[in-house]
Amino acid sequence: MTETRPPAAILAVDGGNSKVDLVLAAADGTVLACLRGPTVSHQQIPLEEGLERLESLIDRALAEAGLAVGVRPAAAYGVFCLAGADSPTDERMLDSALAARHLTAHGMLRNDAFAALRAGTDRTWGVAIIGGAGINAVGVAPNGDVARFAALGRISGDKGGGEEVGWQGLAAAARARDGRGGPTTLERLVPEYFGLATPEDVTNAFYADLLAEDAVRGLAPIVLGAAHAGDAEAQAIVASMADEVIAFAAGAIRRLDLSSTDVVVTLAGSIMRNAGPAFQSRVESGVRSIAPAATVVTLDALPVTGAALLALDQLEIVDRPAAETRLRGGIAASSIASGGAAAGAVTGAGPAERILPPGT
Repeated sequence: MTETRPPAAILAVDGGNSKVDLVLAAADGTVLACLRGPTVSHQQIPLEEGLERLESLIDRALAEAGLAVGVRPAAAYGVFCLAGADSPTDERMLDSALAARHLTAHGMLRNDAFAALRAGTDRTWGVAIIGGAGINAVGVAPNGDVARFAALGRISGDKGGGEEVGWQGLAAAARARDGRGGPTTLERLVPEYFGLATPEDVTNAFYADLLAEDAVRGLAPIVLGAAHAGDAEAQAIVASMADEVIAFAAGAIRRLDLSSTDVVVTLAGSIMRNAGPAFQSRVESGVRSIAPAATVVTLDALPVTGAALLALDQLEIVDRPAAETRLRGGIAASSIASGGAAAGAVTGAGPAERILPPGT
């Protein structure tokens, strides 16, 4: 029986809670297709539905690349960086489900934080903190050791991310209204966002289940905007978020013994991108108090770039720097990067990693 030869070298997937980005590329880094689709996260939709969406997006990518649609495996090496790949149970479930689909000949499953880390640096190691609806971080040492966090929200001690910023914004509005807190434009802006008159109306709507709890995430841009406009209460919330980012970075740096290195700390996600210069400055100062030679960068590339680079790292390539440059450039020039409408091992062994527990 003749084995089907994968039509592409790389299949890279960055799956978040609201969308999924997918890249199909050749071994020399040439981007064959770059597409965006609706979320495939098992935390948002049923697992099988997510896998069907992913397969459909893969076939769209094959068609865009002028390759045969429906071929499995679709690429020689795949990297699936997925939100929700947090606990060992999640990883086993996702790994098994992906393997059953035979999407790639070889590959790996990773949390989406790994994509941001690799996208933010030309190295294979560093630290990344992701701020979207929630907050997560990962660190990788030069020797391959990995530091991870549970990143399950309040039950794992997390205080950052868009949802937490939203709750703090609502709290500031309510406290200003009843005299417990200082004056803030959030007293007006928060109820306006929900089409209500007062912070009490918002509180009552949540209490009566007229508003779903995750609706509070929409307040994050309101809080950030108020902070940019000089609102002291909103600025305090952003400063608190910066301190949580510093805490995540410090945890990873110390566990991996990176304090004396020139580690790159990448900030990724919508919250990080829109938090403003005061936030950036506070994070930089805090990180450098722990690792003086560290560099803090805000990711301006699509995180799927990192997933693609993680796949590229596994291939035997004659001119790796040229391939990485070509891959980065191709994704950056894609329609999804410019806001266009395009909207463990999976089937083989990925690189070994030794995960350091929180106590180390």
